[in-house]
Amino acid sequence: MSGRRLDQWLWFARLVKSRSRGARLCAAGAVAVNTVTVKKANHAVRIGDTIAVPQGAVRRTVRVMGLGARRGPPTEAQLLYQETALPVRLSELAQKWTPLLMDDEAQSDPQCRGRRQEFDGGRRQAAGRS
Repeated sequence: MSGRRLDQWLWFARLVKSRSRGARLCAAGAVAVNTVTVKKANHAVRIGDTIAVPQGAVRRTVRVMGLGARRGPPTEAQLLYQETALPVRLSELAQKWTPLLMDDEAQSDPQCRGRRQEFDGGRRQAAGRS
């Protein structure tokens, strides 16, 4: 066999809980094979390929050492890959996001806050009288 489906290999190696979860990760563009983002779950994985996959709150990078024939016990699954780098927390990969349209003055403007409370309070009072 020259290769194995990526979603199937991820499941055999126990890097994902189900094969459908592996397929969803691929479709979302979260998996990279040899530093190329893969969008198809049927991408062929070969021995020697490097795979980067998110697993919980970390991103793991592994080298394919075997293709496997079944989803076996964890000890058998660990023989299918070798860690090439330490797991990286996904929060470290994400850039700091700051909203472009956020205005600090509008958030702290007491007049605006007062008008908002008056408006909400009037609606609640009218609803309470019914």
